[in-house]
Amino acid sequence: MTRSVYVAAGEAGANKATVALGLVELLSRQVGTVGVFRPVVRAGREDALVNTIRSRFQLALPYEACAGVTYDDVHADVERAAGEVVARFRALAGRCDAVVVVGTDYTDVGAPTEFGFNARLAADLGTPVINVVNARDRGAAQVAAAVELSSRELAHHHARELAVVVTRAGEHLTLEHPTPVFVLPETPSLRAPTVADLLDACEGRFFLGERDGLGREASALMVGAMSLPGILERLTEGAVVIIPADRAAALLPGLIAAHQAPGFPALSAVLLTGGTQLPPPVERLLRGMAIPLPVIATDRDTFDTATRLSAVEGRFTPEAGGKIDTALKLFAAHVDGPLLLERLDIAKTDVVTPLMFEYELLDRARARRRHIVLPEGEEPRILRAADILLRRGVAELTLLGDEERIRVQAAQLGLDLDAARVLSPFDPELRERFARAYAEARAHKGMTVELARDTVTDVSYFGTLMVHTGLADGMVSGAAHTTAHTIRPAFEILRLGLVSSVFFMCLADRVLVYGDCAVNPDPTAEQLAAIAIASAGTAARFGVEPRIAMLSYSTGASGAGVDVDKVRAATELVRERRPDLQVEGPIQYDAAVDPAVALAKMPESQVAGRATVFVVPDLNTGNNLYKAVQRSAGAVAVGPVLQGLRKPVNDLSRGATVADIVTTVAVTAAQVHDDEPPA
Repeated sequence: MTRSVYVAAGEAGANKATVALGLVELLSRQVGTVGVFRPVVRAGREDALVNTIRSRFQLALPYEACAGVTYDDVHADVERAAGEVVARFRALAGRCDAVVVVGTDYTDVGAPTEFGFNARLAADLGTPVINVVNARDRGAAQVAAAVELSSRELAHHHARELAVVVTRAGEHLTLEHPTPVFVLPETPSLRAPTVADLLDACEGRFFLGERDGLGREASALMVGAMSLPGILERLTEGAVVIIPADRAAALLPGLIAAHQAPGFPALSAVLLTGGTQLPPPVERLLRGMAIPLPVIATDRDTFDTATRLSAVEGRFTPEAGGKIDTALKLFAAHVDGPLLLERLDIAKTDVVTPLMFEYELLDRARARRRHIVLPEGEEPRILRAADILLRRGVAELTLLGDEERIRVQAAQLGLDLDAARVLSPFDPELRERFARAYAEARAHKGMTVELARDTVTDVSYFGTLMVHTGLADGMVSGAAHTTAHTIRPAFEILRLGLVSSVFFMCLADRVLVYGDCAVNPDPTAEQLAAIAIASAGTAARFGVEPRIAMLSYSTGASGAGVDVDKVRAATELVRERRPDLQVEGPIQYDAAVDPAVALAKMPESQVAGRATVFVVPDLNTGNNLYKAVQRSAGAVAVGPVLQGLRKPVNDLSRGATVADIVTTVAVTAAQVHDDEPPA
């Protein structure tokens, strides 16, 4: 049965989009397929919130399936429009396990009756309502009155109120109400428009620069109607500078230079008015430069543009990643998700999608709030990932590198890294402390403090020694360094025993664990047993019940040979050392994963046909196996996750995306033992 919830607000500006985003994320942790539905949308353009949710949560639903009727349809025949909404909703619900319905935006239906219209639709859809009430510029008594009024309106139209979410609150509120009440404080960055919002408002077009910057938030508007020195004195952080047509050639190069120069505020964008045509030499110069901010252009004049833009409030678009992360963190911090799920009667499914696994990782990391060091602090992907991690509250972060360069670069990219600590690997006090710690750890290899002073300034050694000395709980690196460079210090300083790795292979409906596909080229039977036991422990730590398949080209006693005998011996060692673990081997992959094959080849086995942890006999097999499944089955591979270290250190691919880095940091934070005191 599909569960659904309707998000409705009693007026414009209530920020119900934050509630909708938070609900979709909450449900995505519980069920396999979540849908979003807007009963009424504007004609002639796709709804930005629907597309934001589809993009952010990777919903495999076409836009048309997520939209009901247009405002024009409602005006023409409200009864017919309501019937069409119900029909389209039911068609979508048939494709989903849960649906979040987002009510109208107080643009066209008619404000005095619009909340009642939403209440009626919720009743027609059989969907309980999250009642969103705007607390901005209201005292506690006024908010309580607004809640009571909207609740009565829902009851009048036979809609069931699931909970109340009070948004944009400026003071602590405690309300007595029959249903749960959650209060979200005012968050200015959610009101700030993005550059994309401003571009739409002035009917502009992208002109040059960094298109990714369209998601940046604009903290201020400034009309550049004076000389460059005067403008430079008045620049503020995150401002959008509007340049009149006749001033563009004189001012634009200087503003771009200021944006990149230390000591000047970083801009969000430059906007050219009046259908600006730059002189060909100036345009050729600019197009040959790497401009790290968006420059947009509009045919409107400066006064009209400034007037339009000053009235724009922020909205959610697929490009507004920072705003989305802020909203999701706000919802998670102030709304009791388990209580809402209980009231919706939504139980967690047995299916585990890649998105569900990702959210479980983030939840585990957030619950621990560990301190992770990122040695590659001047790498743009690392900075973008750090912004997301901090906005979502996944971990405390330390970045290594030159602080001024890192701060300037973050500002130029429109990132908020104020909560991150930045350390230089040449910090004299830490350099001396780490040199002594490294010399002590490697004394058996002839290391001295004098030699160590040079070694520890390498960012990988410096980061590893932060972990070793308790200044950080874990380390993630490798976006700009080789695997050997990243993990060698960990092998020297943090090794417990055999170091191995696993990949979490996220298939469409489950998560499997493959080990070891990245570290040990040709493990012995003894080492294979150790890898199997370690991999089972890692699987259990991340919520995967371990059932171990020791892979070979032969199943059971059907084959013989050196390679099969090695796997057979390793299997027996696992059984001796950990009789509590379910393990089978040697076994072929098909018999391990396919119940029908297992019934034919190993009918008595408790693992065959339902294995979750797959231990490969060598690196050649493992590397090919995980890449084949990743590419051919469309699986999401998370890893490699290292095992066998006292504290977690994980390596990134040099082709890692920002999302890969976020996931790896979450994995690393979750690997820290629960009884380990936080750094």
